[in-house]
Amino acid sequence: MSSASYVEHLPIPALRGVARTAWIQRTGDAVYQQRHLPTGGVELHLPVGGDPVLLGALTRPQVELMPAETTVLGVRFLAGSPLPLPVALDELVDTRVLLRDLWGSRADALAEAVALASTRRAALGVLQERLADEFRHAERLDPLIREAAALLMPWRPVDVRTAADRLALSESQLRRRCLRVVGLSPKVLQRTLRFQGFLALAQAGPAAPPGPLPGGPRSIAGLAAVAGYADQAHLSRECMRLTGVTPAQLLHGGNGGCACGHDHSASYLPFLRVRPAGTSR
Repeated sequence: MSSASYVEHLPIPALRGVARTAWIQRTGDAVYQQRHLPTGGVELHLPVGGDPVLLGALTRPQVELMPAETTVLGVRFLAGSPLPLPVALDELVDTRVLLRDLWGSRADALAEAVALASTRRAALGVLQERLADEFRHAERLDPLIREAAALLMPWRPVDVRTAADRLALSESQLRRRCLRVVGLSPKVLQRTLRFQGFLALAQAGPAAPPGPLPGGPRSIAGLAAVAGYADQAHLSRECMRLTGVTPAQLLHGGNGGCACGHDHSASYLPFLRVRPAGTSR
């Protein structure tokens, strides 16, 4: 009998400025229910032997039923990355589209190259190298939105108006450009990144960077306070909106990472790197 598995990897160096993580997921003998959560960025999913799919930025959870005995490779991109796509990202929000519809024959060539790899890890390498080549030829659009995404990361008490001022933009300009490049408004992006920061702390467990945790070690209330929520009730409302379940359901009561049992340390590393030691809000 085969068992399900999910393994994350740091992106290859050529993608580390645009991608959060790359992964290999294998379903077992039964259909697997995968809950995709909003991350602030776009994801590429490629079932080995199948068609690559682009998952646009999410504002709510999406449930996917994955067939048994399936291997899926994936890359999760950072919010504001200059993706090599012919459409504005607000057209892709909360949708799944075949990469062929955006790249044409290049998507088929990508799928074929991945299918010919000798191992799953080699296939993930092929996928990333092909993506890196696409990024090398992509237009470098709107660097200010990359800066805006960095300003709106957790641990930084910067509101949208202040972020716009620092970038010498009006709030309406920032919103318009953020929708085009990220797919989300600055406020929605900030709320999504704050929740990702909360998940990063929960996943990291004792390895999280130092900082006070009011309410007890690794408690949901303590994690909520550090992530920037007003209180645990505020976190609970956001968690239900973004995931469809309570924080306790998502985190097994707040101890030991998410309920799916996967190790997301590579994906959450960008959030933990920028958290100052001793930050409480």
